[in-house]
Amino acid sequence: MEPNKTYKPCDLVIYGALGDLSTRKLLISLFRLDKADLLEIQTRIIGIDQHDKTDKQFIKLAKKCLEEFLNDSIDETVWQRYSNRLRYLKLDLTQMDQYQKLHDLVDPEARVMVNYFAVAPFLFKNICEGLDQCGILNDESRMVMEKPIGHDLASSIEINDAVSAVFKDHQIFRIDHYLGKETVLNLLALRFANSIFTTNWDHNTIDHIQITVAEEVGIEGRWEYFDKTGQLRDMVQNHLLQILTFVAMEPPVNLEAESIHNEKIKVLDALRPITKCNVEQVTVRGQYTKGFLRADEVPGYLEEEGANTQSKTETFVAIRVDIDNWRWAGVPFYLRTGKRLNHKRTEIVVNFKHLPHNIFKDSFNDLPPNKLIIHLQPNEGVEIEILNKVPGIDGDIKLQKTKLDLSFLETFKEHKIFGGYEKLILEALRGNPTLFLSREEIEHAWRWIDSIQDAWKNSSDIPKPYPAGTWGPISSDSLLARDGREWEG
Repeated sequence: MEPNKTYKPCDLVIYGALGDLSTRKLLISLFRLDKADLLEIQTRIIGIDQHDKTDKQFIKLAKKCLEEFLNDSIDETVWQRYSNRLRYLKLDLTQMDQYQKLHDLVDPEARVMVNYFAVAPFLFKNICEGLDQCGILNDESRMVMEKPIGHDLASSIEINDAVSAVFKDHQIFRIDHYLGKETVLNLLALRFANSIFTTNWDHNTIDHIQITVAEEVGIEGRWEYFDKTGQLRDMVQNHLLQILTFVAMEPPVNLEAESIHNEKIKVLDALRPITKCNVEQVTVRGQYTKGFLRADEVPGYLEEEGANTQSKTETFVAIRVDIDNWRWAGVPFYLRTGKRLNHKRTEIVVNFKHLPHNIFKDSFNDLPPNKLIIHLQPNEGVEIEILNKVPGIDGDIKLQKTKLDLSFLETFKEHKIFGGYEKLILEALRGNPTLFLSREEIEHAWRWIDSIQDAWKNSSDIPKPYPAGTWGPISSDSLLARDGREWEG
């Protein structure tokens, strides 16, 4: 626990408790929080789903999930404490009269009711109305929404309107798990606590910035969902744009949620529109074909189970993003994300400008620029690529590229590095909205994404094929080559 600070215990109610998100992420993250003594003693975890299960069966399922996904030994003392928190309730979320069962189980006076919506968005309205009608909510109650919050601006507004009809804005926690990652949070410290970066973070010193979110996995049985969504809406609309706002925003007045949200919205508002006039010049979309990953042959997107062989849905997106404000005038941001790429990697690369004059031509005809590389996963850390003199007294000064490497695991050995969900669940339980998304942020992001989606619909261009195990279609290299640049790695 944080020193000299206490929090009210919670009834954390997980709707969709038997689904993938809950069994792979939430139940595991909550166990890690319990192990770190970060859950209040009286906090309970109530799983809700449509299938028949007893408390004992739900507890048994949670143990099985930990054995499969925890990647650590299960401390029996912690397990006993954790399992005592678990309850299960069968409930049809579409039937309003059934919410009375939940009313009889929770105690909003003794514990804050935190409702975690780990279900499809079409059920959000049902849950809100059911909770409201059975009189279970009070001003302390909260709700946590998982993405996707809609599939375009109109559907996002519809979902948010339904939620806002029951929950006030301070009660709503819109989650993007990337915002819980240590290295994303470290962007605030890196940028605003270090003068070396604070004073060199604009168009005067930075040439361009690359943001890559690369996945090795394919569809993994999610064909129906993914084919209606695509990589642009699945990854760019939330994860990549959120990372971009942290990289590009102005210094907030303080670390309060409203201050940070305001600065992020300004960035989203300054994104240069992508329309049918420029979409083919600044975007590339691809679709993976069969290939090899780690020497294993994998199928193409159109060969996956349940595939529609005529699908034009993109599994890869690369975009040149321009931010039309004073700080970033003339500095392109290149975003890249895709499935079945060469290896899993999420990173930000800040490329600084070339020096105007070179006195070390014997080593480099053209001095390579310095780079700041921020690794978000899998190996969290920060690197700075610089030039150093090679030791020696014989002959001319010779330079060599070297890296100043800050590995979080190596540097902070005494501190446990948690994943994104642990931090965000903890902040929701404690009622801190700083790391969550505001409604205005989401709607600004959708407005920009919708314009790209509409431009693609009106374009004759189709997703370019790329073999699984590569870095995407060749045209994504051309996107940067036209500007005299190339992708990192």
